[in-house]
Amino acid sequence: MKTLFKPLQCVVLATALLVAAPGWAAVAGVVTQLSGPLLAKKANGAVKILSLKSEVENGDTLVTEKNTYAQVRFIDNSEITLRPASTLTIENFSFDSGRQDGDQARFNLVKGGLRSVTGLLGKRSKEKFELKTPTATIGIRGTTFIVEHVPTGAPAGGAPAGGARPPGLYVQVLDGMIFVANGGGGTSFAAGQFGFTPAITVPPAVVPANPGMQFSPPPVFSAPAGPQGAAPGAPAPQRAVDCEVR
Repeated sequence: MKTLFKPLQCVVLATALLVAAPGWAAVAGVVTQLSGPLLAKKANGAVKILSLKSEVENGDTLVTEKNTYAQVRFIDNSEITLRPASTLTIENFSFDSGRQDGDQARFNLVKGGLRSVTGLLGKRSKEKFELKTPTATIGIRGTTFIVEHVPTGAPAGGAPAGGARPPGLYVQVLDGMIFVANGGGGTSFAAGQFGFTPAITVPPAVVPANPGMQFSPPPVFSAPAGPQGAAPGAPAPQRAVDCEVR
């Protein structure tokens, strides 16, 4: 007996095959602000030049040029703004408002720095967020913070005029509280404080003043997002107050 698929069944089947196909890259977010060249190195080795409203996908490595600030709004309405001369890999970002068990946000800051503003994923699944850096791993509980890694022998942009800063991980807390920990120990930082972690075996420390961190994207980057600025299907922003750096 011959069985025929109805048109709707065919569409559902085709969609399922597309989602399950090996190498299929899920959309993680959209470029919402840009001040210069931004490249995406794809998981398959291809390189793509991104512009405003370009989609970013899981597996993309985003690279900003020396004068570029770039803001990406992710599908949970979280935001990451990359500073100039930065490299960030989106290892896996998954969010579905109806399926909390599928939440996942894993990033790798290879070099440079960024500002992170938490969205819905960080509010309901804080344990599923991970931002790796060469010196520490950052976990969140919903907050706004700035992180910058200065590599050995290569000072990052924005170093103070008196000379290069020591290499290591610099953190600024804008809202809430964080905990920074590595093999050497751990330290808490409150809103308004700055932290420095020189190496994975040295405990993080509070520094009394700004150690030379400069994060100055164009003013339009801080303007409220309109309907066109939101990621596809993203709900209204949700901002909470604390994060944890492991």
